[in-house]
Amino acid sequence: MAEPEHTSDGHFVVIDGRRWRATDPEIPPEPAARLRSLLMAARRDISAARRAEDAEAERDARARVHLAKIALGERGTPWWEQTASQRRQRWQDGLDQRDA
Repeated sequence: MAEPEHTSDGHFVVIDGRRWRATDPEIPPEPAARLRSLLMAARRDISAARRAEDAEAERDARARVHLAKIALGERGTPWWEQTASQRRQRWQDGLDQRDA
């Protein structure tokens, strides 16, 4: 799969003409892969919950998507406005919440 186009400042990716906040590039490869795995699992769980018409399971899965996207830096305080320690704490918190 081709790498998406980034804005000149690197803060956003452009997909089909729409800007989306980019993942924090400072997340080390292994934690980033784990967070992406958690994100995709939660997205699959949304689909399964919708097929089962299980509103509670869908809410839970959507909450997990939100947590993963915050940990990846795609939501919440922009990663370029955080210190290195705040960025590290953000993605570590995302992994800790899922490991709990």
